[in-house]
Amino acid sequence: MERADRRPAERPPIDLSNLPDCVADVAACAAEPDRGAADLESYTALRAAVDAARGRLPALYRRAVLLPFGAALDRLGPAGLRRLLASDPSREGAALVLLDVARAIAQSGADPAVDAFQEVVTDLYDGFLSAEDRRGVKPPDRGVVPPLVEFGRPDFGPYTLPIEAVAALGVEAGVVSLPPATARRGLCLWAALGHETAGHDVLSADTGLEAELAAAIRAALGRAGPAWLAGYWSDRIGETASDVLGILNMGPAAAVGLVATFRGLGAAWGSGPRLRGEGPAEDPHPADLVRAFLAAATVRLLESSSREGWAAAIDAEADRDGGRIVLAGRELGAAEARRSAALVAEVLVRAPLRSLEGHALGAIQGWRDADEEIVARLRAALEGGGDLAGEAGPGTYAAHAVAAAVVAAAAGGAPARLLGRLLLLLGAMHRADPVWSGLDVAHPGDLRRRPATTLRPAPARPLTPRGAPPGPARGPRRSTRRSGPTRGSARRRGR
Repeated sequence: MERADRRPAERPPIDLSNLPDCVADVAACAAEPDRGAADLESYTALRAAVDAARGRLPALYRRAVLLPFGAALDRLGPAGLRRLLASDPSREGAALVLLDVARAIAQSGADPAVDAFQEVVTDLYDGFLSAEDRRGVKPPDRGVVPPLVEFGRPDFGPYTLPIEAVAALGVEAGVVSLPPATARRGLCLWAALGHETAGHDVLSADTGLEAELAAAIRAALGRAGPAWLAGYWSDRIGETASDVLGILNMGPAAAVGLVATFRGLGAAWGSGPRLRGEGPAEDPHPADLVRAFLAAATVRLLESSSREGWAAAIDAEADRDGGRIVLAGRELGAAEARRSAALVAEVLVRAPLRSLEGHALGAIQGWRDADEEIVARLRAALEGGGDLAGEAGPGTYAAHAVAAAVVAAAAGGAPARLLGRLLLLLGAMHRADPVWSGLDVAHPGDLRRRPATTLRPAPARPLTPRGAPPGPARGPRRSTRRSGPTRGSARRRGR
C-alpha cells in the first residue's frame, strides 16, 4: 500500500494499555438496545424508499443498484413480496437480502454517519478496481462497484452480503452492514470493515481463488503437521483469509480491533471478556485465540519497520487470555497452534497464485512505513481538537483514519470521542469522493490513487430470468459472529 505522506510525523510508541476501555466500548455497543430502522416489509414502503433515494444516489449507483432493484420489485409485485417474506421468517436468506438492499438504498446519503461508513468501504474497495492497482494482474472478472452500506441487524454484528448474495436481485453491488449503535460507540468494530470489505467482498474476485488458497494451506500444513489441523484451517478459508486481508489493508490496527472486538462481544454475550480457545467443528470461524495468533503472524509479514513490536504486543494479548485450545474437538498446544498460524499467514501472504497470474496477495497489497507515518499524523489530529478538513487531502485515505483512531484509543484516548472525530474526518473525505460528489465514473480508483485496497470485485451469479422472483440467496458473511454453546441458544450464528 504505497502512500505518499504530506509531512513527516513522529510515530508514538506502541501502547495497548487502554485496551480494556476499548473492550468495554465494544461491549456497551453490543448491549445497546438500538435496533435501527425497521425492515421495509410492505410493497408500498419499498417502492417509496426506492423513489426517495433517486435524488441522493450518484449515477453509478442508480444504474448498478437502484434501477435493477426497482425492476426486481416490479417482477415480484405485492403478492410475490408477501410470499418471499413468508418463505424466510427468520430473515437469514432471500428475505434478508432483499430487505438489507432496500435499507442500504434508503439510508444512502441520508445521514453523516452513513456517509462516513460508505467512505471506508469505498476506500477499501476502490484500489483493486483501478487500472494502476491491477498492473500485472488480469482485469476483474466482473466490473462491479463498491458495496453500499447500512446500519443493519445488530444481532448479526458486522457482516457483508457479497455480490453473489445479491445477484439474484440483479443489483451489481454488495452490502456491508454494521450494528446501528456503531454510529455512536464501538470504535473497534469499525476495524472489522477491513475483514468484511477487503476480505469477504473480494475473495471471490477471481474464479477459484478461495479454493486455491484452501488447497495451498492444506498442502503446506499437511507436510508440517497433522492432517486434521490442515483441514481445520483450510475448511475455514473464507474467515481466515479475510482476517489476513484486513491486516494487509489496515495494518496492525486491524489486529488490535480483532482482539478488542472478540473480548467485547464475549463480555456482552455472557462468556466473559476473553479470547476463546474453543473452536467447535460446526463453527466456520477459527477459535478466537488462533485468530489472534494468525493476526500476530500476519503483522510480522508486513513491510513496516514496527511490525515486530506490534506482533509482540498482539501475542502478549493472546497470552493474557491463554488457556486450553480445542479445535473441532481436538486439543492443541499453544506452541503448535502458533506454528500452524504462522504457516497459514505465510501461505496467504506470500504464496504465488494461479488465480492472480502468479502474484501473491501480499504482493498486491501491503502495509508499510509510509502508512504508519500517515497514521501517526492522523492520530495526532484526532486526539486534538482542531479542524479535520485539512487532513483529508491527497495521500490520506479512510483506512489510515480508522487505523489512527483505533491505535489512539488503545493507547489511552476515549473511544467515543475518537469515534466522533473519526466520523468528521471520514465525512470530509467522502465529500471529496469523485462518485459521491457527482462525477459519473465507473471506477473512481482510475481517477485517483486509492491504495487502501486488495484485489478485485467478485463475479456475480447469473441474474434471475425476467418475470421470476428473486431466488434463494446466501446469507451474510460475518467476521465477528462466532457460533457455539457459549453464545447461548438465542444468539444468531455466523455462516
